[in-house]
Amino acid sequence: MSTQRYGAMFARLEDAGEGALGAFLMLGDPDLETSAELLDAAVEGGADMLEVGIPFSDPVADGPVIQAAASRALEAGVTPDDCFDLIRQCREKHPHVPIGILTYANLVAAKGREGFARAAAEAGADSLLVADVPSIEAQPYADAARSAGIDPVFIAAPNSSAAAIERVSHLGSGYTYCVARAGVTGQRSDMALDHDTLFSALRSHGAPPPVLGFGISTSEQVRAGLDAGAAGVISGSAIVNAMAEADDPAAAVRSLVAELKTGTR
Repeated sequence: MSTQRYGAMFARLEDAGEGALGAFLMLGDPDLETSAELLDAAVEGGADMLEVGIPFSDPVADGPVIQAAASRALEAGVTPDDCFDLIRQCREKHPHVPIGILTYANLVAAKGREGFARAAAEAGADSLLVADVPSIEAQPYADAARSAGIDPVFIAAPNSSAAAIERVSHLGSGYTYCVARAGVTGQRSDMALDHDTLFSALRSHGAPPPVLGFGISTSEQVRAGLDAGAAGVISGSAIVNAMAEADDPAAAVRSLVAELKTGTR
């Protein structure tokens, strides 16, 4: 049984006539204390959901900004258990905000699929997305997440095969992470959105709501993503970059998230 926080969030936003804004932050970047403040700042800025990374040495789906964030956290000595502690603290302060973990198979394997999913659930996470597991190998990850009581989230892209879209539709819950464009995460000035076929295929298979990620960095891009048919969008690199370059990281996150949130209304 999942936590139901995603369902409650999407229902609340639909009633308000808004799309969901997800904010991504790398846990432990640049250190544990600041990281806790940044999670609070994202919620205070208006993030409807949080997507959090666990620092890993070889994050293949991530562009240079988020790779740098992972490196800073690893240099600060941050461990997965530290990350679960940060999620626990965030959950206590923000009981209704969905928190999703985005991580990689090696980190999951270190604790075992069941052990990792259980630790995530006990910390208060709502979902688990293992970015480098292809859908054809995803069933055991979905089973482990579900048995721990959290939603398994999977990635769908405009170039995903029909079979892959059908698999992620049936295996996933909470939401479907839809890639806004090919490649790795990162800020882009262009948003080539042609997602009608993807979104209609997901709908036809009863997939969880589509949330667009990869390259969302302005309120206009947020609006474009929602107008293309997404239920929400996730911004990562823009937020991580704003934090990394600011004298007051929490204020920078709060301000950018508030600006991005205007695009959902």
